Amino acid sequence: MLKTEIEHFLTYCKVSDFSGKSIETFTIRLNEFNEFLKTTTAASIKEISYKHLRRFVADFKTPSVHIKKARIWTLHQFFHFLKLNGLVRENIALDIPYPKIEKTVPHFLTIDEYNRILQYFLKKARDFFGLRNLVIIMMLGLLGLRLGSMLSLNIDDVDIETGLLRVIDKGRKGRTLIMPGTLCRVLSQYLQIHEQKEGPLFLSKRKKRISLRTLQIISMPNMTGNRKHQHISKCLINSRKKPFFNLLSVETTAADPSIARSLH
Repeated sequence: MLKTEIEHFLTYCKVSDFSGKSIETFTIRLNEFNEFLKTTTAASIKEISYKHLRRFVADFKTPSVHIKKARIWTLHQFFHFLKLNGLVRENIALDIPYPKIEKTVPHFLTIDEYNRILQYFLKKARDFFGLRNLVIIMMLGLLGLRLGSMLSLNIDDVDIETGLLRVIDKGRKGRTLIMPGTLCRVLSQYLQIHEQKEGPLFLSKRKKRISLRTLQIISMPNMTGNRKHQHISKCLINSRKKPFFNLLSVETTAADPSIARSLH
């Protein structure tokens, strides 16, 4: 019933500079909404009621609380678009309350735990990919980057001389970070053996930009301890508001002595 309107809305979103992730969410949730409407008596847009929206958000295909939240946000934007184009008189989706999401206590790494992780990756820093993984773990812990920001980094974003790193955060917001000297020294060695002078900072074995799945594999090393079954990246990201700048207790055992010296 809403196929044409959904297509026009998605085109509007692209022109309005919504992010690719947002447009993907809109597409999924509106297709669900269109599917839901087929089970109702509503025969046109003007016959869609507030009760229809509430039933869709809360009950259709037994959604999780996060999906409910995404559906409400999508309906807000979609009915705003319909109102702008005179297809509905008011945005009835604005009255739908957002569900409360229970806050969970995140896992944080201590300085000692992070040092253990560094020691593990230092031992593996014998080649290009081992050094790449070490830089990734250091950036996660020292700068607290989001995974998306980490994966989108390019060589041009790094300025070793000034110690600055340009990153693009959630919502396409750019910012510049100051890198600790420890990270700059290891990153400098990594760039020296990097096969490319421009393009992605972190390459896969296929010479392409590293994927999220690869990063997840990197961040789950076979280590002993209580956290061996957790993504290290999740614990480091939870600590992003309090990065580990004072790495004074690191005892390095890297295959390359120069890398070990860089961390002191």
